[in-house]
Amino acid sequence: MNIGFDAKRAFQNSTGLGHYSRTLISSLAKYFPQHHYFLFAPRITAQFTSSEFNNIENVSPQGFPANFFTSIWRSNWIKKDLLDKKIDLYHGLSHEIPFGIQKTGIPSVVTIHDLIFERYPKQYNPIDVSIYRKKFRYACEHANHIIAISQQTKQDVMEYYKIPEAKISVCYQSCNPHYTQRVSENEKEKVRKQYQLPDSFYLYVGSIIERKNLLLICKALDQLKHSIPLVVIGSGTGHYIKEIKKYIAGNNLTNQVIFLSEHAAAIESPSFKNAADFPAIYQMAVALIYPSIFEGFGIPVLEAMCSGTPVITSNISCMPETGGDAAFYVDPFSEEAMVHAMQEISTNATRRDDMIQKGMLHAAKFSPELCANAVMNVYQQL
Repeated sequence: MNIGFDAKRAFQNSTGLGHYSRTLISSLAKYFPQHHYFLFAPRITAQFTSSEFNNIENVSPQGFPANFFTSIWRSNWIKKDLLDKKIDLYHGLSHEIPFGIQKTGIPSVVTIHDLIFERYPKQYNPIDVSIYRKKFRYACEHANHIIAISQQTKQDVMEYYKIPEAKISVCYQSCNPHYTQRVSENEKEKVRKQYQLPDSFYLYVGSIIERKNLLLICKALDQLKHSIPLVVIGSGTGHYIKEIKKYIAGNNLTNQVIFLSEHAAAIESPSFKNAADFPAIYQMAVALIYPSIFEGFGIPVLEAMCSGTPVITSNISCMPETGGDAAFYVDPFSEEAMVHAMQEISTNATRRDDMIQKGMLHAAKFSPELCANAVMNVYQQL
């Protein structure tokens, strides 16, 4: 079978959608080598190296006007290339499919990660909400089948777009298998020195936006009075990060909250940009703290569990779905609950060890092979 992918995110996105695309494509190519995989992308970059697989082919727009109007190529003109490459099935990996693909006779699948912009439209530019709604709804209505990355997302697709349940399959995502590999003490120390990390720290990974609730951790740190510092991997713009930094400055927490992504060592490091150093950072952390108010899946929770790192996360949205019986769940609106969780994880070695063991067992349910099998099962039913 010739399987085509919208691979823009695989080559151009360094965060969640990019990680999902790269991990799924690699897993399918590895565990189902009998098929041929075509990665359709406006631009081929070093973000994803497909050359290690002999059953993957990169396809980018050739010749004017396609190589100039790449967004139109990706959303429309790509249909000609799909037919030329004799694609048997097309998978839009991030909420979109080409307009009119149903007229080509090529079956299509679309992955919907979340509908957060529908739940929290005021946190987005109104123009962006309108564009997203048009693209997402179109994909849901016209794709032959929808993959939701969690039961939460499946319910949202059914609620907001009135899509019948039979058209949606939940296929959980996996994370890069590098997170399951133990990093040597020598390598950890090398990474610690490179980024000037403290001997002990809590870890936050994610965009710095209101929904992800970083301010709650900062308020808990203030109550804990200069205990273990927090390392933040992620960036943000706008009023929310300004609010956080104002709080940090006003409460003498400057040395307690380390915005690692803003440090020169991280900005200049290729191994930070491509997340190659992240397993070592996870494995050195006391715990990952991820108090998000709403997610489609919450990939840092899985990355932490694979790394053998305890997880403190929210007791709402899909977080219990992702964390299973392994995480320490808190009310994401309660400073007291967060303070208690941070104290418990840092002082109760028995509880911590139990969470690590349960986390690694639970993470095994999201292995790349199992996730690839679930997606291939969807393909084979079309």
